[in-house]
Amino acid sequence: MAMNRRDFLKVAAGGGLLLASDIKPALATMPTQLPPEAVGMLYDATLCIGCKSCMVNCKTYNSVPGGALYLENRGVPYEANNYEQGIWDAPVDLSSRTLNIIKVSKSGTAVNKDSTENGYSFVKQHCLHCITPACVSVCPVAALRKDPVTGVVHYVEDRCIGCRYCLLACPFKVPRYEYEYASPQVRKCQLCNHRYKEGKYSACCEFCPTGASIFGKVVDLRKEAQRRLSLKTGDEYDFPVQTVGSKFTMRRPVSKYINHVYGMTEAGGTQYLMLAGVPFDWIGFNKNIGDNNLPELTWAYISKIPAVFVGVIAAGALTWAITSRKNKDKEES
Repeated sequence: MAMNRRDFLKVAAGGGLLLASDIKPALATMPTQLPPEAVGMLYDATLCIGCKSCMVNCKTYNSVPGGALYLENRGVPYEANNYEQGIWDAPVDLSSRTLNIIKVSKSGTAVNKDSTENGYSFVKQHCLHCITPACVSVCPVAALRKDPVTGVVHYVEDRCIGCRYCLLACPFKVPRYEYEYASPQVRKCQLCNHRYKEGKYSACCEFCPTGASIFGKVVDLRKEAQRRLSLKTGDEYDFPVQTVGSKFTMRRPVSKYINHVYGMTEAGGTQYLMLAGVPFDWIGFNKNIGDNNLPELTWAYISKIPAVFVGVIAAGALTWAITSRKNKDKEES
C-alpha cells in the first residue's frame, strides 16, 4: 500500500514522540544507588591462574535459549557450527562472540606473578554492570535496561535499532556489535541472568577452580573485598569458591594487594568488583575514569535525539515529496 506525504510525516512525528516517551521513563527508573538485592561478582587477580575455564563456560552456557549469545531470531546457538566443525576459538579481545576474556600483562622476564617488575598479572574483562549505566542512558529505544532488583544491565534485542550509542557511551569499552551480520545486534555480558530462575548463577563463577571469580550480593562482595585488603601479606586465609558465602573454600597465603577495590567508585560504582596485586591501569583499565555517574553528562545529549530524529525524517520526507512532484511533472509533460 502506497503512503502519501501526510501519512509519512505522521509516522515520522509519532516515531519521534515514541522515542521521547521511552527515554524519560528509562532514565527516571534507573537507580543512582545500589539496589539492596543487587548481585555481581568479585574478581581477585591474585587468585587467577589464567586457565580460561570462565571463558569456555561463558560461551557454553550463553549459547543456549535465553543466553546472551543465543540468537532467537536465528534459532540456533551462536557457536553451534564451530562446535560441529571442531574449530577452536582463541579470541584476543571482547567481541560479539566473546563476552568474557582473560588477558595477561607482562614485563621483563615475566617470572614474578602479580608484580610489575619482571612479572605478570591476569585480568578478567567483561561488562561491569554500572550502578548508573551510561549505556542505558544513551539508548534511545530502551534496548538496554537495568533490572531494578538484581541491578543487571541486560539487552532487549527486538527493540535495538543499531544506533551503537551504547558502544560510544560505555567508559569501559564493553558492548560489541555484530558487524558480520546483515541484521546485527549488540552483545555484552548479562551476568547469566537467564540462569537465575533455575537457582543458578554466573557460569564463570561456578566453574572457576580457584575462587578468583565469586558470585553474590554486591553488599557482601564489598565486605569480602575490604576484608581481604585488611589481611596481612603471607597470612593464611580461607578464600571462598564459586559464591561469596560458600562453605567450599581454599586455604592459601594472602598476596600483596593494591589498596583499592576497582568498581567501588569508578563511573559511580559498578557491580563487578576487582582486586589485584598490580596497578589497575597496568592491566588495562583506564585510570582516568572519574567517580561521577556518567548519565548526568550523557542526558544533555540524548535528550536531543527525538528532535533530531524528527528533523531528519521530515527533511527526508520533504526531499521525497519534491522528487515525487518532479517525476510526476515529467510524466505529465
